[in-house]
Amino acid sequence: MLRVAVIGTQGQVARSLSELSGEDVAVSCIGRPLLDLAQPDTVPAVLDDLPADIVVNTAAYTAVDKAESEAGLAFAINRDGAAAVAAICARRNLPLIQLSTDYVFDGTKSGAYLETDACHPQSVYGASKLAGEQAVLAAFPAAVILRTAWVHSPFGSNFVKTMLRLSAERDRLRVVADQHGSPTYAPDLAAAIVTMARRLAGPRDRTLSGIFHLAGAGETTWHGLAVTTMAMAGRGILVDPISTADYPTPVGRPANSVLNTAKIEAIYGIRLPPWQEGVRHGVARLLSHD
Repeated sequence: MLRVAVIGTQGQVARSLSELSGEDVAVSCIGRPLLDLAQPDTVPAVLDDLPADIVVNTAAYTAVDKAESEAGLAFAINRDGAAAVAAICARRNLPLIQLSTDYVFDGTKSGAYLETDACHPQSVYGASKLAGEQAVLAAFPAAVILRTAWVHSPFGSNFVKTMLRLSAERDRLRVVADQHGSPTYAPDLAAAIVTMARRLAGPRDRTLSGIFHLAGAGETTWHGLAVTTMAMAGRGILVDPISTADYPTPVGRPANSVLNTAKIEAIYGIRLPPWQEGVRHGVARLLSHD
């Protein structure tokens, strides 16, 4: 029985991981008020004696625009809270997977981002997540940093759910077509994390540690994702392509969020399904609950 302790309870990845709990894997999700990463002093009391073979930290401050005015809170959770988790894992020699994001990059690269590419976050959110990566590896060099992007699922708030909701209210949508990325279905990501956890919980192997990228195979734009979502849902809604300049936000989003996943495929043998499959499964689940 593999015992996976997940930090976070309501996020898309945490909820997807909890669905995988079964005969050969026990997933325990821990969050507020018992464990609050905004208050790092709550971490040792929970994690010091927690029965677990591996810890997966999915909890984060993710309100990208709001973070600009709540930098203190974003850094408290994404840097200091993550570091507190890593310190306990280091003391217990307990494997740790820390989730991170494509927002550590500025999005100006023409090709897919490698783990070794320089990070230039363009937002408080991105800066706080990068600081969290650095703090985790400083506290526990054997930890795994897992960067992902464009996550969607049947849970919480995400782009696919928003498109389905808007398509029921409008007969035409306008969606940004000049930002590129790889949509990632949270249940696929969760299954991959469990595969990684089994390896990490076994004999120690230095090659399994460090920074890895993982996202749905292939790439598209937000417009392409919206069009595919409508097709999978069988909705004949017009989706007009617009530019980022036509849809200004308080914080700029990376024009290129495509992550190169060759490293994790080579070391862990993991490759997620094409992003279209994730959309198909996600839309089917969402519509089955309508």
